[in-house]
Amino acid sequence: MAPISSENGVEGDDEREEQEEEDEEDDEEEPRLKYQRMGGSVPSLLAADAASCIAVAERMIALGTHAGTVHILDFLGNQVKEFSAHASVVNDLNFDIEGEYIGSCSDDGSVVINSLFTDEKMKFEYHRPMKAIALDPEYARKMSRRFVAGGLAGHLYLNSKKWLGYRDQVLHSGEGSIHAVKWRASLVAWANDAGVKVYDTANEQRVTFIERPRASPRPELLLPHLVWQDDTLLVIGWGTSIKIASIKTNSYKAVNGTFRQVPLSSMTQVDIVASFQTSYFISGIAPFGDALVVLAYIPGEEDGDKDFSSTAPSRQGNGQRPEVRIVTWNNDELSTDALPVHGFEHYKAKDYSLAHAPFSGSSYAGGQWAAGDEPLYYIVSPKDVVIAKPRDTEDHIAWLLQHGWHEKALAVVESGQGRSELLDEVGSRYLDHLIVERKYGEAASLCPKLLQGSASAWERWVFHFAHLRQLPVLVPYMPTENPRLRDTAYEVSLVALATNPSFHKDLLSTVKSWPSVIYSALPVISAIEPQLSTSSMTDSLKEALAELYVIDGQYEKAFSLYADLMKPEVFDFIDKHNLHDAIREKVVQLMMLDCKRAVPLLIQNRDITSPPEVVKQLIRADNNCDCRYFLHLYLHSLFEVNPHAGKDFHDMQVELYADYDPKMLLPFLRSSQHYTLEKAHEICIKRDLMREQVFILGRMGNSKQALAIIINKLGDIEEAVEFVTMQHDDELWEELIKQCLHKPEMVGILLEHTVGNLDPLYIVNKVPNGLEIPRLRDRLVKIITDYRTETSLRHGCNDILKADCVNLLIKYHKEARHGISLGNEEDEPRIKMSSTHAFQVSDKSPSLRIMEVKSKTRGGGRCCICFDPFQIQSVSVIVFFCCHGYHTTCLTDSSYTISTKKAIEVTSQEAETYDSYNGYVDDASDDDNEANSGCPRLRCILCTTATG
Repeated sequence: MAPISSENGVEGDDEREEQEEEDEEDDEEEPRLKYQRMGGSVPSLLAADAASCIAVAERMIALGTHAGTVHILDFLGNQVKEFSAHASVVNDLNFDIEGEYIGSCSDDGSVVINSLFTDEKMKFEYHRPMKAIALDPEYARKMSRRFVAGGLAGHLYLNSKKWLGYRDQVLHSGEGSIHAVKWRASLVAWANDAGVKVYDTANEQRVTFIERPRASPRPELLLPHLVWQDDTLLVIGWGTSIKIASIKTNSYKAVNGTFRQVPLSSMTQVDIVASFQTSYFISGIAPFGDALVVLAYIPGEEDGDKDFSSTAPSRQGNGQRPEVRIVTWNNDELSTDALPVHGFEHYKAKDYSLAHAPFSGSSYAGGQWAAGDEPLYYIVSPKDVVIAKPRDTEDHIAWLLQHGWHEKALAVVESGQGRSELLDEVGSRYLDHLIVERKYGEAASLCPKLLQGSASAWERWVFHFAHLRQLPVLVPYMPTENPRLRDTAYEVSLVALATNPSFHKDLLSTVKSWPSVIYSALPVISAIEPQLSTSSMTDSLKEALAELYVIDGQYEKAFSLYADLMKPEVFDFIDKHNLHDAIREKVVQLMMLDCKRAVPLLIQNRDITSPPEVVKQLIRADNNCDCRYFLHLYLHSLFEVNPHAGKDFHDMQVELYADYDPKMLLPFLRSSQHYTLEKAHEICIKRDLMREQVFILGRMGNSKQALAIIINKLGDIEEAVEFVTMQHDDELWEELIKQCLHKPEMVGILLEHTVGNLDPLYIVNKVPNGLEIPRLRDRLVKIITDYRTETSLRHGCNDILKADCVNLLIKYHKEARHGISLGNEEDEPRIKMSSTHAFQVSDKSPSLRIMEVKSKTRGGGRCCICFDPFQIQSVSVIVFFCCHGYHTTCLTDSSYTISTKKAIEVTSQEAETYDSYNGYVDDASDDDNEANSGCPRLRCILCTTATG
């Protein structure tokens, strides 16, 4: 059963200030306890009976009813045992500290003590209604089997086992009925009509007396409640008053559990450490750490506000719900919970009771529960048993979530309190809350912390954000590994970024940062491509599409986009993926991006991107770039590589040179033959390019006009002389002289530069009489000196030329007279010939050796005498420079007479001797040597005959 707070707070309207809302939230306090009805057998038991009292042990619960039955229950409410102990209502129940015995008393005047684990049962009759009972905490351990009990008779009995049986001792009497009794350690506290008294069983003396609060209702209408918080603190709740008494005695607990007297120098001390009044009736009280749990009954009008003693029980059905309040010793309320118990409208304060689980462990004497023990409180009404227990971390988190404090709940979970599984629940509810509040960015930023490594949770929220059309805000936080999501999640995210122009930059950064293996690029490309021709296309989207093309292997499409985006790395991209075919459509972009790299690229691939195509694109380009300059750079580089490759554009190139590089125009005009002279002349006139005009006029045949420009506009007589010299036109010399005659300085310069071209005397004779020429004497001396020097050089050169010609003719003649010996391929380096016909003519010249090798390789020649092929006979071959060849035997037989045979033999022997060294014979380098040797040289028969 959920707790119902008395201060739930009010939800403000939309116009309320945020500060006011925060103040209301801060005012609302979280409950300290949580509640649930006891189940099990309890509902069925109370359906036929009514509960009257309850007692709690460490291992079980005892529930007394109006029918006189005592039910032993487990903590889930399941019945374990049942004792039909009394014939009337059970007024009080009490366990010993071990939880082995349960004592009960009833209006039938009996006290019954039952063993829970044996059949032992003891019943004591007092013949008057008994209202309270308390077993000795050490009941199960001691043989004395003591208990105290009291009732309407006004006697408080201490019953103990003696040698002759059980014996009652009256501890007190004469002050009215005994309404409550509690035994802790050696102290017994009881309440009668006069007040509360405490008796020390160890010293067998009364300790103290605490007077009944004034104006409190009669005990018959509202019972007093006694609770030992520890061995020295007694909590008293009576009517509307609460007192806490601190009692110090002269006994202490021994090691074996018994109490013994310790002499003190002073009397027993009793101090009221806390006392306050309440605005409600106290139906039960129990410790709650340093505070108190009070079962409060709110009196109605019929109950009276002040005169409690006049109040009588009522069953009119107008009672208030009981409340569980946690208060400090200073009466500061920490929390208040109203309990909707069954039939609360018909009950009064006396109909309710409160019990708590006993303290346990090492903290028993300190009034606290041991670590790990759960403090439980049981609120009993006639038809209901409600269990209350402190709220744990999960309850705290649930309360925070219920009140919208998701961030605080998350902080509690992250601090390590509660189960780790709570993070998923808290995170999910927190995200749901932020989504409802339309705080999508904040929700997205929390996803990594809340979803952590859960791939399923990530995917669920990815598609939830997609459904809300807020996926772009989540994309920066999506994990790509640990966990890695399904491909679809990443693809949907990228498409969401692509369809919103405001997130195109995020798309680009995401595509670059995400590993390409986690998604397929095709779905994203398909979503972007329709936007290429629309106004929503941005540069970021283009670049992202290019990146996706690269991922998908569509490099040409990626290059096209990179070129449009003017990316500097496009040139490296071309080389990396060999995209030279793709540059054809992106000439302008490449030139604008980096003309120094684009021009060589276009020229190297001019077989793919032809010069006309490049020129066409550059001409059609927008005016945003200086495309004429790009055109100039391209055509200039193209002309340097191949002067004829761009011949169709040389007219254009003349104008481009004139505009961008006039110094290169004249070399271009001299090198090219494909431009129109008239157009080039017009361009040069417009740009006032004199030397270029001179060159063009010279090519056009208008040499006189060109000469006039050189003399009149350039004033460069040296260039004029050079120009006239290149024209080889005597009339042009006459024109040069004619135009210079009236300019003394030019006449002097002309005289200096005409040596070797014209006779200086001719120019001197043309000079008019009386014309003063600067430095004429020195110039004439220089002319004469230069003329003599030139004449001497000419004579010397002619002599050298004649001598070289003679020497070369002599050398040629000698070489032509030499024969060349050729042998078959099978011949050994040393050729053996017959003693009578063997003859070998050799020469030391390397050129002859080369010719011999060439002849061998041909192998298709015939002897000019016998006409047999050279390779048929195994004899040597002689070939002359006149290209006539002979078998050596044929040549010697035909060329020499018998009178010369001896000389031939001698020559053969010499040849044989030298041939042993595989050399050539050249012992007659001139005619004198030939005469001295007496051996005539071999000569071609055909040529010699023809000469003769």
